[in-house]
Amino acid sequence: MDRLTSLTVFGQVVERGGFSAAGRHLSMSVTMVSNHIQALEDRLGVRLLNRTTRKVSLTDIGREYYERSRQILTDLDEADQIANAQQATPRGQLRIFTGMVMARFLTPVIAEFTTLYPDVSVELTVGEQMVDLVEHGYDLAVRPQPIQDSSLIVRRLASWRHVLCCAGSYLDTHPAPARPSDLTAHNCLRYAFYPYGADWRFEDPNGDIVSATVSGNLITNNAETLRTFALEGRGIFLAPSFLIADDIAEGRIVRLLPAYRPVEFSISAVYANRSHLPAKTRIFIDMMASRFAHYRKWLNLDDA
Repeated sequence: MDRLTSLTVFGQVVERGGFSAAGRHLSMSVTMVSNHIQALEDRLGVRLLNRTTRKVSLTDIGREYYERSRQILTDLDEADQIANAQQATPRGQLRIFTGMVMARFLTPVIAEFTTLYPDVSVELTVGEQMVDLVEHGYDLAVRPQPIQDSSLIVRRLASWRHVLCCAGSYLDTHPAPARPSDLTAHNCLRYAFYPYGADWRFEDPNGDIVSATVSGNLITNNAETLRTFALEGRGIFLAPSFLIADDIAEGRIVRLLPAYRPVEFSISAVYANRSHLPAKTRIFIDMMASRFAHYRKWLNLDDA
């Protein structure tokens, strides 16, 4: 029998003065109450209660055992209350992992969240390559790329697309590509963690997927470095829309192949366990989902 249940039954027998009263309080038969007490005594190898036809009383060992077990049950009850309170109200530390380009979107959400919930502190770690959330103790990650680990829970926050682009100065010395296959003759600035490697993928005007295997003189996991090279006219950049939206609006960068849309990706909140998600994590994810709706003009320039 469950040891904790047996301890609870034992405490109720002592406090209510008998098996019947304990059974009524616990909605348990007298036989089941007796079985729990017997199982507890058999496990300990001692008699805890003196039983007569009229009353039940503690043995000397039973009295000491009751005092200790009552404290254990009290501590467990307090622990349950603390856990329930934390589940209802955000508190504690929220550890988040994200990429550098995502940090700009998370910063205002974190500021709002910590203002609304002052009992929560946030630890934000920025890195480009996905980490093991459980091993490193993160509550969640926010990622703009597909997640390969099928054991993780993924909640989609927003869709986005890359933008194929370059500086006008690059086109002064190179012919503009007319179709994706033309990219093979260009210096393409590559992001190291693009999901399809050197195969840049697009949707053609019919909605079919076409790709071009590209090459170039720069591969890096730092999107800002790629942006800098593109602005200097050093090559063609398959850029996150939210990274270069202002550059396009202000004419520093021009779009290429407008008839071919880069394939769609999702920004997602990723966490390890769907069950009993702490309030701090659940509420922060809900807040992100709401706030990311306002970022549409940066996330998907075609739909802005």
